[in-house]
Amino acid sequence: MTAAPVAAGLRIRSGVDLVAVSDVDNAITQFGQRYLDRVFTAHEIESCAGLAQRVAEGLAARFAAKEAAIKVLRPRDTPLDWRSIEVRRDADGICTLQLSGTALLLAEQAGIVDISVALSHEGDIATAMVVALCATPPEDLTSTTEREK
Repeated sequence: MTAAPVAAGLRIRSGVDLVAVSDVDNAITQFGQRYLDRVFTAHEIESCAGLAQRVAEGLAARFAAKEAAIKVLRPRDTPLDWRSIEVRRDADGICTLQLSGTALLLAEQAGIVDISVALSHEGDIATAMVVALCATPPEDLTSTTEREK
């Protein structure tokens, strides 16, 4: 079964991921600032400031968002800098994704015209879902039978 286009010339990509909060907490404890600087942007770290449990929960949700975004971007053999996928939190607490570098290039190649993220955490589990709206090249909307003609 093939997915129907959302609207003429548009399609959806989605990705979801779960992360154990304790795994992120352990990485912070074991590797400290080196881990934080390798995986998270300054904005992401600042957005999760506070008690150790709050930090681990927030960063675990952001790590899940990065993993979910990678599933949407489908990098195959292209290495991505974790920080090229950033969860931005505005003053109202709403989170969005900001892509840069190779992540942005992959999004452009996929025809991504809009991307959305949802984060959550409960107990030791953090989760994120990323949904992207993509412009579909005309040849992708043609059925296999029509292409064979």
